[in-house]
This record gives sequence, structure tokens and C-alpha cells, in this order.
Amino acid sequence: MTRAVHYFSDSYAHARRQFRDAAKLRGAAIESYILEGHRGIAGEELATDVVRIGADDAPNLLVITSATHGVEGYCGSGCQVALLHDDELLERLKPAGVAVLLVHAINPYGFSYWHRTNEDNIDVNRNFIDFDKDAPVNVRYAELEAHLIPAAWPPSAENEAFLTDYAARQGHAIYANAVGGGQYSSATGMFHGGTFQTWSNRTARRILRQYGAAAERLGWIDVHTGLGPSGHCEKVFVGDMSEYERARAWWGADVFAPLKGDSVMFEIEGPLVSIPKQECPDAESTTIALEYGTIPFEEMLTGLRGDHWLRRHPDADEALKVGIKRGILDGFYTNDDEWKASVLAQFRVAVLQAVQGLQDRTRG
Repeated sequence: MTRAVHYFSDSYAHARRQFRDAAKLRGAAIESYILEGHRGIAGEELATDVVRIGADDAPNLLVITSATHGVEGYCGSGCQVALLHDDELLERLKPAGVAVLLVHAINPYGFSYWHRTNEDNIDVNRNFIDFDKDAPVNVRYAELEAHLIPAAWPPSAENEAFLTDYAARQGHAIYANAVGGGQYSSATGMFHGGTFQTWSNRTARRILRQYGAAAERLGWIDVHTGLGPSGHCEKVFVGDMSEYERARAWWGADVFAPLKGDSVMFEIEGPLVSIPKQECPDAESTTIALEYGTIPFEEMLTGLRGDHWLRRHPDADEALKVGIKRGILDGFYTNDDEWKASVLAQFRVAVLQAVQGLQDRTRG
């Protein structure tokens, strides 16, 4: 376990270095997409790095993405680095006719600055909607925003009582979906899906067109954190429901879908994994999100609320800033060896299941 936990990093810059070093040790080419006009918290370059492992003519492609939600990249990056060091699992790719595409840090700005959102306060996993159509409307979020992000921090007892009462009256599921399902009206609010395609959106599409154009079958694992029991990985289906039964055939009966009301995840608009049908329409696609639990929901949400308050109040007291940033990191990453080992074990199983699901049966 000691070696395994070293795959995780303590900063975006360290995570990027570990990912690139592991790829170089494997002799894999690295393609980098630079986020121009922005630098990281320590002045570092911000980029999405891409590595492809497998035969050039592999008909099946497994895409694994990290840091769609910035700070959640601490977990996803560790998983990707561990996979690059996993000789036994990667040796299974060739006979299965599968190549793996590792996309490191979809949202590098959020990763570096410990934000869940990107450089424009946009939730990248709510950004893959059709902007030529009217944006979805989330009336319930509008009722809650002034209490979720109050004028002063910490929130007052009145703020907390309002939210507690709302959740009690409406039920947890309605409350969680109202807060986290996505909204497109408040640019400084929570879970804002944006009014345009973000750099991360455009870059992800470009990567998928480039690397997935020739794929006959495409699988996708997007790594997330923050919801559910600590250390537990819920397999969440947020793709096209026509793929749902195939996802369950690959990953098991413990695949849950927000649309079916049995998942810890919210019902969301515009997730990243919705784009294969648009960018690779000739490929059969099967997608999943892995959601690793950290701390209880209300604690996680309080940390997230604090971070949004801080983005509205960048001149806040330094001690208050430190506490808020600690809260956002704790909400989406657990710096504990047992948690990390549990994450990697469950991730490895999910990757193996995807490889088996994608396997080209014609190769014997």
C-alpha cells in the first residue's frame, strides 16, 4: 500500500509531473493542450495532458478522464498515474483489442486553485449542453442562492435554518437536485453551467475527435469525488439511457442512474460523457462516472459554498481564506492512506471491467 499511495500528489503541478514522468517511463507520447492566458497558483503552466496506451490499430478505445471538477483531480490523477504503472493490467490491452486514452486534468485551473469550477466559475460537467437552444431553467436554485452563498461568511444561523427547513420540507433528493443539478442564470453562483463552450469543453471535443475518430467501440470512465460514504465508489450512469443496460452488463448491477432515482448523484444537464455521440457518432459508446465518497454531504456542501463565497470576496481575511480552502479540499479529497488504497482498488476493477466489456471478440 505504501508505494500505491505515492501515486497521489499534493498539488496540480506535482500531479502533472507525476503523470508525465510515468508516461515517459512507459515510452508513451504526451500531447499537451495549454490553457493560454492563465497560470497556476504557483505560476505554473496549466494544461490538459493526453497519453494513449495500446496498439495503433486497436478498434476499441477506453477514455479515462480526471479533474473535470478541478479539485477532484487529486483523486483522478492518482488513479491515472497508478494505471500507468500497472504492467499486468496494461498487458491485457493488446489481446483485447483495446487502447486506453488518459486525459489528465480536463479543468487544470480548478485543479491548481482548489476550485471545483473553472477559470470562469463554470461547472465544466454542466457545460456540455447545446448553446443554440434555450438553457435549462432551475427555478428552485434561484430560491436558494442567497442562502447558499450569503452576504457574510460563516453563514448565519438564519441561513442554515432556512436550508435545513427547505431540505426537510422538500426531501433530500429535491434539495440536492435543486442545488447541484446545474443552473445557467447566475454566473457567480454554484453549479453554473455557463453561457458558452468553455476551453475545457472545446478541448475535450478536440481530443475525442482526434483520438476517437477510428474507434469502433468507445468506453469512458470519468473520475469524480464528493458524494457517498467515505472511500466507497459508486458507479454512476449519466449518459444516454439507451446505453444503460450495456453499462450494467460491463460494470455490474451496482450501476446507478440519477434518472432512476437510485444514485447519490444529482440529475444533471450537460455532462462531459454526453459528447461521444456528437464527436464519434460511428462508435458504440458506453460511459460511466466513478463517484468516490469523502465527507458527509452537508459538510461537503458547506465547503463548496464557502469557496463560492470566497470567489465573490477575494479580499477576505487571510485566516478565513485558509479555512475555506481547507474545507473545499477536504470535501473532495481525503489525504489518508486507507482511503487512497480503497480508491485505487475499486478503480482498477472498473478499468478491468471496461476492458473486458470493450474486448474485440473476433480476435479469439
